[in-house]
Amino acid sequence: MEPPARWDEAETCFLEVSGIRVRVRVMGSGPPLALLMGIGANLDMWQPLVPSLGTRELVAFDAPGTGGSSAARWPMSMAQHAALAGKVLDRLGFDRCDVLGVSWGGLLAQKLAIAQPARVRRLVLAATLPGLGSVPGSPSAMRTLLTPRRYYSREHFTRVAPALYGGRARTHPETLTREMHHRLARPPSPAGYVAQMVATWTYSGYPVLHRVRAPTLVIAGDDDPIVPVANARLLARLVPDAELHVVPGGGHLFLIDGTPGVGAVIGAFLDRP
Repeated sequence: MEPPARWDEAETCFLEVSGIRVRVRVMGSGPPLALLMGIGANLDMWQPLVPSLGTRELVAFDAPGTGGSSAARWPMSMAQHAALAGKVLDRLGFDRCDVLGVSWGGLLAQKLAIAQPARVRRLVLAATLPGLGSVPGSPSAMRTLLTPRRYYSREHFTRVAPALYGGRARTHPETLTREMHHRLARPPSPAGYVAQMVATWTYSGYPVLHRVRAPTLVIAGDDDPIVPVANARLLARLVPDAELHVVPGGGHLFLIDGTPGVGAVIGAFLDRP
């Protein structure tokens, strides 16, 4: 049987892990790469990036309370989210893999690399920050993030996306049509979204990022209203021997909005021995 040609055609399954029903998707063959999505987002939203990642075995899952995963009974800390991610990877047979985390998923990726260093071969931190004490985004973007309404209302998403996400969401808003479809199809539960916010507000990488041992690529756009590029520079200083790549004109969604060249940069980094 031919493998699926598209991420949204790949087999999706559910795993019961720590009392949570976790929606998981695995596709492809080659070096394994775990994909960790942003706040409120679901694994379907990786579709635009997948074709540019080359020959890899990709694995992604919906965080508790997002996409098709059930919510946790109580809000989880970032350490608990990292423990859950490790258990999901164990269940799938990925004892060591590359990890790419974007935005909230970048915080989770940091914690996973710190808590389970033997698991992470190479680390990519995209459009993310070191946690508490970081450079805040624009006040209007921070207000918009307080509610998951952009996951429920097409009209609201269309109205707020340019100013919230910057980059191509501002200059080429038509590129977000597919992303909006996946976003609205599987919105987070209100409890799931709040729980992710709580995990964000209670995580700080400043005291511990020096413990990251995996070679790390920090990649950020210079037109990101949510996570100003100054945070990428902070991460690159805090993580030992991290590389920094700034995407000119890149907004918060540069991984999935069609920004040229991003997949090639990530692929070249991951392809190193």
